[in-house]
Amino acid sequence: MAEIGTLADAVGELVGDGDVVALEGFTHLIPTAAGQEIIRQGRRDLTLVRMTPDIVYDQLIGAGCARKLVFSWGGNPGVGSLHRFRDAVQNSWPVPLEIEEHSHAGMANRYVAGASGLPFAVLRGYVGTDLPSVTATIKPITCPFTGEQLTAVPALNPDVAIIHAQRADRQGNVQLWGLLGVQKEAVLAARRSLVTVEEVVDELTPVPGAIVLPSWAVTKVAEVPGGAHPSYAQGYSERDNAYYAEWDPISRDREAFAQWLAGIKEAA
Repeated sequence: MAEIGTLADAVGELVGDGDVVALEGFTHLIPTAAGQEIIRQGRRDLTLVRMTPDIVYDQLIGAGCARKLVFSWGGNPGVGSLHRFRDAVQNSWPVPLEIEEHSHAGMANRYVAGASGLPFAVLRGYVGTDLPSVTATIKPITCPFTGEQLTAVPALNPDVAIIHAQRADRQGNVQLWGLLGVQKEAVLAARRSLVTVEEVVDELTPVPGAIVLPSWAVTKVAEVPGGAHPSYAQGYSERDNAYYAEWDPISRDREAFAQWLAGIKEAA
């Protein structure tokens, strides 16, 4: 059964230097508070995995937490580039960053394979593209039944998957709804998992379109109201569009970013 505790304790127990860490969320329910707690705890040499890394990954990269990024798209949604990400790739600041690029379909299928206990996933999407020439984890495979040329990608099994959700009950069952990405698959594929939630309740009541992650699939739950900010949590908060716009000048300038980072490290 999932244990319920504090965010700081959960990150301290679950995330170690050198881990493969996935913080998943697609526009909605992005686990920003958890990412910033990883920064505060000074984790290093992480392989960060996410289909759509946005500003929380920019922050983690700029803080020197990451040595590698596995992804399919990266940007400050609605604004532009991730400048700490760009600085790390182009100038190795603050540390060099290795990148492994896939398509959205490739990343999603890698999580599904990991959650299914399979060694790899097979899809058509890479045929005719140049991604296999730059990404070593994309390999051709021939269908044994039809002879069709397909592409294989290895399963993703993160050491830790971190997501944000609307609520959990006191037994650690987690309920989330609205615009979802691959949160369920990431948690089921991972060796350990942390779910931050808006609230812990006595009982989960039905919500149209909601999914429930059972307690046995979750390692830790932490109650963190507003833990997805500046993204939104349907039914609890709205997207803070101004934050995304304000991040752009901060992330463009190393000194401005250093000041922001000092403030995050001082925050409780």
